[in-house]
Amino acid sequence: MKLKFLGLVMAMLLTSLFAFGQTSERWQQAINYEMEIDMDVESHQFDGKQKATYTNNSPDQLNKVFYHLYFNAFQPNSMMDVRSRTIKDPDRRVMDRISKLSEDEIGYQKIKSLKQDGKDVKYEVVGTILEVDLNEPIEPGETVEFDMEFEGQVPVQIRRSGRDNAEGVSYSMAQWYPRMSEYDYQGWHSNPYIGREFHGIWGDFDVKITIDEDYVLGGTGYIQNPEEVGHGYQKNGTEGGKGKKGKLTWHFKAPKVIDFMWAADPDFKHTKAQVPNGPELHFLYQENDKTKENWEKLPEYTVKAFEYMNKTFGKYPYDQFSVIQGGDGGMEYPMSTLITGERSLGSLVGVTVHEMFHSWYQGVLATNESLYEWMDEGFTSFGSAETMNVIMEQGQENPQAGNYRGYLALAESGIEEPMSTHADHYMTNFAYGRAAYSKGATFLGQLRYIIGEETFYPAMRTYFNTWKFKHPNDNDFIRIMEKASGLELDWYKEYWVYSTKQIDYGIESVMEKEGKSFVTLKKVGNMPMPLEVSVSYNDGSSEVIYIPLRIMRGEKSFGDDVNVNIKADWPWVYPTYTFELNKPASEIKSMVIDENEGMADVDRSNNVFDAEKHLKATFE
Repeated sequence: MKLKFLGLVMAMLLTSLFAFGQTSERWQQAINYEMEIDMDVESHQFDGKQKATYTNNSPDQLNKVFYHLYFNAFQPNSMMDVRSRTIKDPDRRVMDRISKLSEDEIGYQKIKSLKQDGKDVKYEVVGTILEVDLNEPIEPGETVEFDMEFEGQVPVQIRRSGRDNAEGVSYSMAQWYPRMSEYDYQGWHSNPYIGREFHGIWGDFDVKITIDEDYVLGGTGYIQNPEEVGHGYQKNGTEGGKGKKGKLTWHFKAPKVIDFMWAADPDFKHTKAQVPNGPELHFLYQENDKTKENWEKLPEYTVKAFEYMNKTFGKYPYDQFSVIQGGDGGMEYPMSTLITGERSLGSLVGVTVHEMFHSWYQGVLATNESLYEWMDEGFTSFGSAETMNVIMEQGQENPQAGNYRGYLALAESGIEEPMSTHADHYMTNFAYGRAAYSKGATFLGQLRYIIGEETFYPAMRTYFNTWKFKHPNDNDFIRIMEKASGLELDWYKEYWVYSTKQIDYGIESVMEKEGKSFVTLKKVGNMPMPLEVSVSYNDGSSEVIYIPLRIMRGEKSFGDDVNVNIKADWPWVYPTYTFELNKPASEIKSMVIDENEGMADVDRSNNVFDAEKHLKATFE
């Protein structure tokens, strides 16, 4: 009887574990920050107080927590410094600049005190990570409060954050505060900062920044005291009053975001625009001969971009977005972006659209960028290319052509690494950049080719709406696409993400017998794909020969305007495949594998039918 009872208990336990594994939800840690910052613009130093209310929604007991101290990267011999000086192709913005910083130019975040629920805790600063040994473990479902006093020094602008950037913007305050590391179903993500990607906890931010009264601020969140700070934020047109000792305190609140960025400059001009049925847009920039004309035009294009992006990829969930001149190029943050501003109109709109699009894939979906950098950078590159083609009226038949070219350069380079490589651990910046941006965008472009455009775009919206605020991974994404298309797509993810195998198909021969043509295709590369072969005949007719992969377990749908001849599946292990046409070879005018270039075929020279080359054999 005891054995039977034990067996019943084990069966019930396994059943409950299986049910838990099948849930469509994923737990998320939660944090709320209250911060007060007092900035000294003469020394570029600030004092800070932070109260972080942290809820452990995981099923695990936590004995430690970790904070990111990003500013500590901007010190000689930091990991970022050494990485930049030893990598084969350093970022030109960094190079050896960190190693040459003086004491008053470095960045730092120093912890003056830290308490857990009112009691001091032991901690150690290890580079850009603060390791905290808890007095009491944080149990599942428990909420604790961490009170911290800290001080910081803003580094000279080198990478993303800093002071006095190349265009003269005073403060680009990104990665500026002690930020709790993310703990998720894969454990802690306390990665040292070497200049690459991020992962964060959603939380509510209540931030008060005290700074000299002539500075204008913008960034993440909604201003709570517009009448006091003025500078275009107030509703009644007044300029607001002064705070104590010539300073003003700016009060921001930001709900359910993974980070908080702000920027400040005494010369910022502040303008606004409204997206119909969308957010209010804020633009902060230094007005001069290099910016005035294009920044005055930028709001019109930004409104159009938001309208297209909301309609095509899912609705932006916040009521505000700020475009701010600053930083070292373009960098995304919740509800905001920092971009350099002295650009041509096309470049200015392009970088704005790209960084805005991160609000979808980094800000709202917030995939772990360090592990799945291509799901942020690549998806953003794909979406921004589509958007720019529409709002700038570029008229490109394939807006992803540039991303495909970027990937092909990587494939030909000999230094490609799989997209599954952790962002920090790529051997070169080139391989990282082309994998994350170009190959990541090509992932979506080819997926659209595989499942069809009519399925693809609704599925992208389903993905956004299903997984927003849940940190999806690559399997979460591909399952959405499988459900939408009815196809098995795991093979595509595994080949494209976890390997560097390449696509290369060619027409090997065209032979004729009894008035029919027999076309043999060859899989030259190691990655299989479904094929579309466009055939045009001398009589003016045409058809598309569609060859699904057997491992797809189905085929995509075509529009009614396409004459499709669906052939038998191609088992991926077969090196060649022969299909039949009901017309003699002499009547074939042209034949092309993947005429619309939906695949990133590494050698398109063998995709085209050449009569002299292929009509060299005839059946007796």
